[in-house]
Amino acid sequence: MPGPQPGPATPGSLVIGGYTADTGGSGTGLTRVRVDAAGRLRAVAETAVSGPSFVTAHPHLPLLYAVLERPDGGVAVFADAPHDGDDGAAGTVAGAGPRLLAEHPSGGSYPCHLAVDPDGTWLAVANYGDGTVAVFRLGEDGLPEPDPLLFRNEGHGPNAGRQEGPHAHQAVFGPDGVLYVTDLGTDEVRRFLPGMTPHPDGPVRLAPGTGPRHLVHHPLSAHWYVAGELDGTVAVYDDEWRELSRVPASAIEGPNQPSHIDVSADGRHVYVGNRGPDTITAFAVERGRLTPIAEVPGGGRWPRHFAVAGDRIYVANERSDRVAVLALKDGVPEPSAEGVDVGSPSCVLIG
Repeated sequence: MPGPQPGPATPGSLVIGGYTADTGGSGTGLTRVRVDAAGRLRAVAETAVSGPSFVTAHPHLPLLYAVLERPDGGVAVFADAPHDGDDGAAGTVAGAGPRLLAEHPSGGSYPCHLAVDPDGTWLAVANYGDGTVAVFRLGEDGLPEPDPLLFRNEGHGPNAGRQEGPHAHQAVFGPDGVLYVTDLGTDEVRRFLPGMTPHPDGPVRLAPGTGPRHLVHHPLSAHWYVAGELDGTVAVYDDEWRELSRVPASAIEGPNQPSHIDVSADGRHVYVGNRGPDTITAFAVERGRLTPIAEVPGGGRWPRHFAVAGDRIYVANERSDRVAVLALKDGVPEPSAEGVDVGSPSCVLIG
């Protein structure tokens, strides 16, 4: 089957989500960042909203969706209005940012991730606080319909401080149309069939104490890679969810809480962010197996999320208020001087 095609070296613009003052951070909401032809970054617009810690886009419509990570839990919908030119004043914030269209309850507490299925039919929200997965049906206009489907969970893990109950952490639609949701609190990957009903075989049960945070599917080998926030590993599974191997996410001694994980466009590399050592690790992929080939500084403190586009990785360093840029040379990340200051960034969306 044909492989994924590399994206442009410079994506044109980014949308950065992050934590605001009322949600424990220093940001103001969503920030649109322009990337020029030379790869330089500059903030050009801001949209004030409370705690948009993760952002995603509709696959066909000019809409953005963000979780509002707070106790009562919210989901916001925005009309996407990319900045289309230079305002001529370096260092200033100007231009059109995403425009808020609607807000809805997220169906649970402290939502931290969301995803739209490839057809633009469903919006799935992972509520970390109580572990509830909420699934909204989307209208033809892309707006969520009321009364989402709510899927609660029970259970706990061996880490008493972090796994006292369910904590849904990421929602991902797989190539089979199944919705996969990592549950850090119960060491599970919960599964929902395309009609948004629970999988008849139940969740995938991972090794106790893994604390699954983010996962990614390899588009060529059909393997799954799961970043364990609590055990500091990347686990490899085949397409039937049998564990094949488990490798440390970082080679640096000391505490590590892996954050995001992604696959390069050509499928040759897997990248994972490491909070603690504050690095990005690159793994070579061979027949699904992972071999570490480089671990480099992430350009700041607490790399919570990153996005890969062409020959660059854009890293949201939450605790140093900066989105840093790593250059990719034959798939290996290298530090660069490029970046942009953004308050408490926690998500980078290309586009």
